[in-house]
Amino acid sequence: MKELSELEPLFESRTIKPTFEYVHVLLSLFIFGENSEGIGRYRLKEELQIGSGTAKSLFKKLKDVSKFIMVPSEGKGSNSEIQRKGHILTEKGYNFLTKIKKKIPILEKANLKFLKEIIIEPENVNPYFCLVKNAAKNINDGIEQRDAAIKIDGSGATCLIYNGKDMYFPTKASNINEREKINQNTLNYFKTEIEDANVKFEINDVIIIGSGDNPQKSRLATLNAALTLF
Repeated sequence: MKELSELEPLFESRTIKPTFEYVHVLLSLFIFGENSEGIGRYRLKEELQIGSGTAKSLFKKLKDVSKFIMVPSEGKGSNSEIQRKGHILTEKGYNFLTKIKKKIPILEKANLKFLKEIIIEPENVNPYFCLVKNAAKNINDGIEQRDAAIKIDGSGATCLIYNGKDMYFPTKASNINEREKINQNTLNYFKTEIEDANVKFEINDVIIIGSGDNPQKSRLATLNAALTLF
């Protein structure tokens, strides 16, 4: 994962190896990016589904090692209000997140209404989806992505590949006629979501739909599956 090489120092330790993983680091940056007013350790702990000790360690590493987050300086007015709410991204953190978003420009809750035909046991899965740019070449049959989602305590992940016209499930089959296409309603749904986010939907882009028994686990599952395509 050459795109993530800048994060390697976060996992270096002379004593105890950190209990957080790459997915927790990246998701925390997405969350900080969505909360420019600041976010605290307890809130991040809940969003990442990690323990208090792990959250404290992650905060410290992001602040002191990578210099990705900071507490705004004491001051009057809005600055002091932000400080009470927690940490914010530094310019370095924002720049790294911008780089990651070139690969994963969308990570958001999915509308189950359009996914029931392609998700096994669709009830209570709290689906999220992400778009991974130009990643079709890194997918085999989708099993690695499903396993990555389950590893992070999700229920699973479904991958869809876009060929510029249709979306289909990944397969080892070399014959294009053996590929199973998804229905037009689901394709139109994803096209609309992507266009609304001002992102181009292009040949060899991949959609990953992650699921879990709560929205936080679904989001983690989705992003961890996406990291297998880096």
